[in-house]
Amino acid sequence: MKTRSLLVEIGKALGKLIVAGVFIGLLKEYDLIIAICLALKVFYNVFRDIIKPEDKNWLLLIGMLLTGFGGIIGEIWGVSNGYWEYHEISGKLPYWLPFAWMLAFDYLYKVEQTFIPFLSNPSQKNKILLAILLCLTLPAFGEMITIYLGVWTYYWPYQLFGVPLYAFMCLVFIHMLVYVLMNRICTRYKIEDIVFT
Repeated sequence: MKTRSLLVEIGKALGKLIVAGVFIGLLKEYDLIIAICLALKVFYNVFRDIIKPEDKNWLLLIGMLLTGFGGIIGEIWGVSNGYWEYHEISGKLPYWLPFAWMLAFDYLYKVEQTFIPFLSNPSQKNKILLAILLCLTLPAFGEMITIYLGVWTYYWPYQLFGVPLYAFMCLVFIHMLVYVLMNRICTRYKIEDIVFT
């Protein structure tokens, strides 16, 4: 029964990535429309998870802002150095990028919340290993869909379905850097959180 529940959760997680990837891929030339839709999704998630409930999860907002900021810094670095390029947009970077990065944190945080109870030993070490595994595989899977649909192209070598080894490492670096910062915030302010403590 536990295995079946885990498979259902994996299916849900992959399904969300497929929907998001296809949405961005099919509307790639409508940069502003994607940005508005993703911004509305960010605001909806913030309202649902932070503003509305009595037990407000400010960690979620902090993580989204940190990931959005770190992701954009990485995007500027990568595009400026010619490591990847976005297609069918007016500038060098799409308008929707900061919102996509913010939603990536929201997505990974919620997937981790869902998967941690399936760990036989939810120690901090095992949570970190789970986080690394998830940020190594799930964002890259989403990228494979958007790359296939022509949203952007990587120019780094050693690619797996369009995603280079360096991109896998960059995704893990950004997400785990935020993870470490969130862990430090939780430790400093004695905040209990299923993902970060």
